Amino acid sequence: MPESHIIAWDAGTWTNDPQTVTETDALEVTAIEGSDAWRHTAYGFVHDTEHALLAPLAVGEAMEVSFRAPWDGQFDQAGVFVRIDAEHWMKAGVEYADDHLGLGAVVTAGGSDWSVGHVDEWLESEITVRVSRWTDAVIVRARADDGPWRLVRVAPFDGTAAASAGPLLAAPTRAGFTVRFTRWTRSEADVDLH
Repeated sequence: MPESHIIAWDAGTWTNDPQTVTETDALEVTAIEGSDAWRHTAYGFVHDTEHALLAPLAVGEAMEVSFRAPWDGQFDQAGVFVRIDAEHWMKAGVEYADDHLGLGAVVTAGGSDWSVGHVDEWLESEITVRVSRWTDAVIVRARADDGPWRLVRVAPFDGTAAASAGPLLAAPTRAGFTVRFTRWTRSEADVDLH
């Protein structure tokens, strides 16, 4: 992976303020109950109440976010949010649903889609999600601890639009979900898919 540079927590702006934010050597963030990001598809509703700490992401750049959380609330989620505007965004990371931890992504262009696969073996791990922005796509990879990177998604994404990205959390069904974000970095985008 290319050389990375730490992004300061105060370099980002929240899409929606979390319940609490505590900065030590990490950033501990507690979500507001009912927070989520989704548009229309299958469920019919629109939620734009996620907590995402965003900084600019240019074509040719990548961002990585590392985190830990107690995965036990239905639809608890954390990862990376990449946003152009309210109708064009992507969230990628892990979500706890139906007693399983799932690794996946939601890509939204007017409506949202969702791809996910179980990674229950990651429940106790520090998880890192990496997004690389190409001229026509965002490439998502993830790993647990120092394990191998997994390709999660290749998603269409407008390279001509200004976009921002950064740490994400949401708690659609409960209060008290706290994520410990341990690292936020920027580097050059990955040049290969494989």
